[in-house]
Amino acid sequence: MKIQNVLFTKGVTGFFFDDQAAIKKGAPQDGFVYTGKTCTEGFDQIRQAGECVSVMLVLENGLVAEGDCAAVQYSGAGGRDPLFIAEDFIPVIMRELAPLYLGREITSFKEMAAIADSRVNSATGKILHTAIRYGLTQACLDAVAKSQKTLMAKVIANEYGLVLSDKLIPIFSQSGDDRYTNPDKMILKGSQVLPHGLFNNVQDKVGTNGEKLAEYVKWLGERIVKLRPVSEYSPVMHIDVYGTLGIVFDNDLEEITNYLGTLELIARPFSLRIEGPVDMGEREAQIEALAALRKLVDGRKIRVEIVADEWCNTYEDVVAFTDRKAGHMAQIKTPDLGGINNTIEAVLYCKKNGMGAYLGGTCNETNRSAEICAHIAMATVPDQILAKPGMGVDEGFMIVFNEMSRILALS
Repeated sequence: MKIQNVLFTKGVTGFFFDDQAAIKKGAPQDGFVYTGKTCTEGFDQIRQAGECVSVMLVLENGLVAEGDCAAVQYSGAGGRDPLFIAEDFIPVIMRELAPLYLGREITSFKEMAAIADSRVNSATGKILHTAIRYGLTQACLDAVAKSQKTLMAKVIANEYGLVLSDKLIPIFSQSGDDRYTNPDKMILKGSQVLPHGLFNNVQDKVGTNGEKLAEYVKWLGERIVKLRPVSEYSPVMHIDVYGTLGIVFDNDLEEITNYLGTLELIARPFSLRIEGPVDMGEREAQIEALAALRKLVDGRKIRVEIVADEWCNTYEDVVAFTDRKAGHMAQIKTPDLGGINNTIEAVLYCKKNGMGAYLGGTCNETNRSAEICAHIAMATVPDQILAKPGMGVDEGFMIVFNEMSRILALS
């Protein structure tokens, strides 16, 4: 079966692009927006509407394979590709990729994905933006599945020698700034990992001595006990602090370890994960810091898992963090890896080498990319999958839960 036509259209995502550097520097909030000067190249304002490019591969039989090119909320931060503006990148996709797929015979996913994922921009000499490779490879997976009349998850399982999961993958819900209301929704819906929390500012959210975060962990534990529908419900607390513990404790890993020990006691009986405790500004320093922090935490038998995020962007980054034991779990932030073939390989590498695999992504994705990630999850079986897109909890949880449930019923 051949690809008869290739179409692209501008779309909107489930959240916004945020200038992380400006927010970390204390940009004041005015309602939903931030005020002040931007710090990251490409941003016109600190918070601006998220955009995507929808890819449609029209097949000979009239079916349409779809994928969405999307980038993370904090584009341009932590070594990531720059802001993804649809009108800037649609011409690039049409020039660089559309001719390679138009009229092409559909073969295997690996072969089809490699075309987009390895493509160099002829105008810049650099590999194409991660968002472009992300969306095109989604559409490739869908095209192969439609040509074979099977599930996308089964295509992945067949090509990588995997067995589909016989149960749903644990879902991680994120609250956004509404960290005191949205957890109620998560608890009532039985989210197995919560609440993310968006602790990206020291003064207002973490506290200059970490006291506000500690108070929050205490409140969250009490809230779970009060609202949980059954006593057996015991979700993992997973909190993203965006490197702010490094700011609070001046990157003193001993002090951070002491603080994590305090948080663990407060969180009991619930397990605790802390994502991005420090941000050292570049990959090698980040790996060294998280490896040392893991060693300190493990040596003192503190039951807190460190989750790598900043500077752990590409497949090669995930491998490097895993090999050096830089944290207990790696967030595989799907848009940052470019082609979803890299996401698949990253999950499998983590599992093979003793690193927790968090199939993540961003609130700034779309329903389509989230559905396709559900297929990746059911085939590769990571430790958890992010409920996405958006920050409203219900929508992202519904999309991921329902798609995994359909896969389970059809497999």
